[in-house]
Amino acid sequence: MPVINRISEFHEELTQIRRDIHAHPELGFQEHRTSALVAEKLKEFGLDEVVTGIGRTGVVGVIKGKTNISGRVIGLRADMDALPIVEAQPHEYKSTNPGVMHACGHDGHTTMLLGAAKYLAETRNFDGTAIVIFQPAEEGGGGGNEMVKDGLMDRFGIHEVYGLHNAPGRAVGNFAIRPGPLMAAADTFYIDIVGKGAHAARPHAGIDPIIVGTDLVQAFQKIASRNTNPLQSIVVSVTTFHAGDTDNVIPHAAKLSGTIRTLDEDVRDLAEERLKQICKSIGEMHGAEISLQYNREYPVTINDAERTKFAVEVAKEIAGEDRVVDDTDPVMGAEDFSFMLNERPGAYIFLGQGDTAGVHHPDYDFNDEIIPTGCSYMVKLVEKGMPA
Repeated sequence: MPVINRISEFHEELTQIRRDIHAHPELGFQEHRTSALVAEKLKEFGLDEVVTGIGRTGVVGVIKGKTNISGRVIGLRADMDALPIVEAQPHEYKSTNPGVMHACGHDGHTTMLLGAAKYLAETRNFDGTAIVIFQPAEEGGGGGNEMVKDGLMDRFGIHEVYGLHNAPGRAVGNFAIRPGPLMAAADTFYIDIVGKGAHAARPHAGIDPIIVGTDLVQAFQKIASRNTNPLQSIVVSVTTFHAGDTDNVIPHAAKLSGTIRTLDEDVRDLAEERLKQICKSIGEMHGAEISLQYNREYPVTINDAERTKFAVEVAKEIAGEDRVVDDTDPVMGAEDFSFMLNERPGAYIFLGQGDTAGVHHPDYDFNDEIIPTGCSYMVKLVEKGMPA
């Protein structure tokens, strides 16, 4: 089955909703307008229950099927937050919130789930209950975890859960997925180096924290090149390095920070331990004090094998056999949908949006052409997963 005809009929309505959300972007846990809009639309669509404030600014809607013999409950999730980026494109629906934009397509994800909710509430052609989950703060805030801690899964009796993300660079309407690890765990580290300040012409009188920091940066790369099995994936990136204020003074201190991405828990453990060992040994070698704060942020996004197989079947019905990749390469980006997948089996899928600017780029914009495809995919997850 291709895109659902009824959904195509309200494509323009959904496009206007998407562009309204795009014009009013909000950062994580600040999605007050977006949450209110979502709740208003869900009530307008006639959902059986609309609950706000789950995970602080999250919204959850309940849609009951024509029957409930099976007792099954399927969750569908979309994220709502924007990014602290200045938008470059001069759209008529350009961001009206300076310095904030929907640079990752969460406006589109939210809209597609609203479209699916509208259709499911109209037809109710399934046996069980559909739960639509509008999640805050995916961009580093861990909103998925906040919703889980707020009792999302148990409160609404969710048995399995599904999500999707737009994919720039992949053909419009094509899907890509894989069982097992799909997206990486994301950890962050913050390092304070305390050396000994000195005149720049007398470096021997001090302990240069910049030299200490550069040794750390280089040594960290050996975690990937010399400590990890070459067949296992890991990224270690130092992304900030701050030290000094003038050109004739060796500073007293320096700060570094960065991220580590892994697809395997053993590799994740190894990376954290090696980071600690490197900081300790280099600090001792230079006579500097090095303090490390290591934070485990998002876990690996792991697709359940059976639910992935089911998601592939649904995607092929919507897009066609030759437009679904079921063994795509993992992505070293992270996704806090992982917290939900740790609680319930499910699957996360990518939906191609064509040759556009990449996500997290000031020129990015969600491709409204794929809205009906994403809506139809979500609807069919429910209708095929809980047949009437």
